[in-house]
Amino acid sequence: MAVPKKKVSRSRRNQRRSHDALKSNAYVECDNCGELHRPHHVCPACGYYSGRAVAEPQGAV
Repeated sequence: MAVPKKKVSRSRRNQRRSHDALKSNAYVECDNCGELHRPHHVCPACGYYSGRAVAEPQGAV
């Protein structure tokens, strides 16, 4: 059975966990309407992607 030979110090334990924090989402400004949206996604406010209208804006019926 695997058993640690020595106690892992708080410092070493926390160094191992340093990469576990959640990263914030990236957002870019839409070239068409100026709203923030996720990179490489259609803008939900105006429906544009890469300078072209590809979908209807959300909320439009």
